[in-house]
Amino acid sequence: MDFVRRNVVMLITLTLFLAACSNQVTESDNKEGKDKYAHEVKIKGYLIGEAPSGMSKVLQALNEKLKHDINATLELNYIGWGDLATKYPFILSSGKEIDFVFAADWNFYVSESAKGTFLPLDPDLLRKHMPVHMNNMSPEALEAAYVNGMPYMIPTSTPDRKVSMALFRKDLMEQAGMTEITKFSDIEPYLAAAKMFSPTMIPLNLDSQFDLPSPYMYLLSEKFAFGGAPIDSGDPMAQGVTTDNEDPAGQIMSMIEEPVLSSQKYAASMMKSWYDKGYVNRNPFSNKVRSKDVFCEGQSAVAFGNSYDMISVFDACERKGIEVYPFPLLFPSGKVTQTSWLNNGIAIAANSKNPERTMEALDLIMEDPDYVNLTYYGIEGEHYKLTADGTVAQLNSALPEEDSYPPDASGFWFVNKDQLKPMSTWTDSYINLKDRIDDYLEPSTYLGFSFNPSEVKEEVAALKAASMLYAQPLYIGAVDDIDASFEQLISNLKAAGIDTVKQEVEKQTAEYRARQ
Repeated sequence: MDFVRRNVVMLITLTLFLAACSNQVTESDNKEGKDKYAHEVKIKGYLIGEAPSGMSKVLQALNEKLKHDINATLELNYIGWGDLATKYPFILSSGKEIDFVFAADWNFYVSESAKGTFLPLDPDLLRKHMPVHMNNMSPEALEAAYVNGMPYMIPTSTPDRKVSMALFRKDLMEQAGMTEITKFSDIEPYLAAAKMFSPTMIPLNLDSQFDLPSPYMYLLSEKFAFGGAPIDSGDPMAQGVTTDNEDPAGQIMSMIEEPVLSSQKYAASMMKSWYDKGYVNRNPFSNKVRSKDVFCEGQSAVAFGNSYDMISVFDACERKGIEVYPFPLLFPSGKVTQTSWLNNGIAIAANSKNPERTMEALDLIMEDPDYVNLTYYGIEGEHYKLTADGTVAQLNSALPEEDSYPPDASGFWFVNKDQLKPMSTWTDSYINLKDRIDDYLEPSTYLGFSFNPSEVKEEVAALKAASMLYAQPLYIGAVDDIDASFEQLISNLKAAGIDTVKQEVEKQTAEYRARQ
């Protein structure tokens, strides 16, 4: 009996001890969690585009959730498309208080990383403060973001499966005697019809940033698989070094060498013809309104965008009784390269005062379904509702204009898009396009490659400066003599160091291919 009694006492004592330890651990964890978020933080971020008119309500709801979950609130700012080339680098270098900014390979990611304006992101730190996102994101995505041995960007966990595209009006196509468009270079009858039958419409009403190089790029892509921007800068407005994206050998070429030069002259000659005939707005450099935003209003005959950001354009035109014709930007083979891992993401500013809390907020915004729906669709019951058939129905038509919140218009393009549902407003023409997108996409030779410009950053900057003066007028055809203009461009690009940049790109791409 004494033996049994002693065992019972020991068992009770052990149980009490373990319970006490467990309580201590729980209390310790709770205290640590409370201490971690004891201080409220205001996170300051910048996105691209323009805030939807209903953003203030959505931001209020977003901040209520962030305040509850991690004791943080978000101050959101936007950099307009027309201000992107100047305002984006200025904000990062100005010393302004900023915690995060939208980042992408087409939006100065590599050049800004090399400048040191982004915070280097230790993967262990990301795993600690963004565990859900790091679990959902492919390791290849973070590998693609490495510059000088460190990633400076948090890529989306779901790269866009999209194509660039132009929209045309079927009524104008009918007036031009056209039933289909197989090549962008064949659209002159359409442009002429737009100018003749709609005198207030500008056939190609280009803005200063996104649209300005777009028609030129479409024409260039008829000749070879042009990636849309030079490898060295990732800037679609600049000249530099490129490759044919369907060339298995991955030959590196400067854009002033053959066969690229002849392709450029072809595109520039056609743009000059269109400009001289009045099909292009006289001064796109001062226009900050994208063609897609005035297309359904009858102010532009062509809208430029992609299969994501044009969804609302399909819907808006249908509500106005305008049938649209989508024309995807494809290579001569009928394919187009897959979007890279770095197409949408976020960088933490080097001078962020709250990098860890910013990462925790981004983990929620990018991956938590409630946050994803809120930032992408707006407030449930006010901006959208989930229908019985599993689609998302917009309720914006019942709202005053100042409260509207179109999906994909808020700049939160880096959320987990696998969580998004079909829209009830998708038109038949959009669904037909969307069903074909997977068949268009193919990997390119340098899909996961990011150029490090640190050895040639002065030359890359000089190429961009020369391009602004001598290439951009060629993009819209606003020159007197094509050959003379190209001679001037070539001379200035050579003086800027394009051959040196090409050598560095060749070196780095060779090293990249050796690792594959």
